[in-house]
Amino acid sequence: MKLIIVIFLAVFTINTSAGVTEWIDFKLEGGHVKIPITVAGIATYGILDTGAQVNAINKAFVNKNKLVLDKGGKVRVKGVFGIENKPSYNNVPISFFGIESELDKLVQINLGLHKNGMLFGSGFFDKFIVQLDYPNRKMRLMTHDTVSVKKFQNIEIKRQKGTGMPIVKVHLPGDRSLWLVLDTGNSGGMIVDRKVALNMGWLKDHETVSSISMGANSISMTENFRIPLLKFGPYDLENVLVSIPAEGKKSNLTNQYERTGSRIKGKKVQGIIGYDVLKHFLVTIDYKKGFAHIGLPEE
Repeated sequence: MKLIIVIFLAVFTINTSAGVTEWIDFKLEGGHVKIPITVAGIATYGILDTGAQVNAINKAFVNKNKLVLDKGGKVRVKGVFGIENKPSYNNVPISFFGIESELDKLVQINLGLHKNGMLFGSGFFDKFIVQLDYPNRKMRLMTHDTVSVKKFQNIEIKRQKGTGMPIVKVHLPGDRSLWLVLDTGNSGGMIVDRKVALNMGWLKDHETVSSISMGANSISMTENFRIPLLKFGPYDLENVLVSIPAEGKKSNLTNQYERTGSRIKGKKVQGIIGYDVLKHFLVTIDYKKGFAHIGLPEE
């Protein structure tokens, strides 16, 4: 059957069976899920990021291809390591999986090399139930009337008030827990504030290794270590990577690409959880309603 689905500001059709697309291969690079797309007729890749409130275009991609795009207004964007006003563009033609659309309010940010053309955030995930099979590097989309993820949910998850971000509760030894953004755009494991690590006693128990991390607006020094055990949904994981800002460095650990200005406060978010945990699972996310299921994919 054919279903008509609205995404961003455009109407398009996709071939489905009972509201479900075929499994589609994605590229997994540096912990990022990337899908082939075209932007202004140029072949590139789009990064899927559940932790982003904006859809964005890579500054290096714009410059490399000398794109002349319709300018929009400035957007104030909060990244992990800073806040900046970013330019935006309107009427940007894109296509992916045979779908053609035009995007407005496409924020210009730094996404590394020019081959990373775009980032898809909440404007994408809000329209579908999305399944990401990390081990087999494939994904599919479902309409919201296809299945009730709530009935099968096996991890405590909420939509953060004000931002709409998916936040999950993870459990640690000693009957402790943290609320973290479920962030497919985070190529690491857990990123938490330094105060959280101190309260957990991690800095006493673990030696750290310094590294440089890149945020939406800047780079910063971080310290990294691994904790022995983390419970994610029904699964126990060992040797989980944790990163914290280096001593004296500030961070905005809510998400990577967030519009500022919301005065609505939700549950306290203590960090981000990403690829080093998600890589083991088939993750089903109903972003719009705030439900998720964590499973093990077939071989």
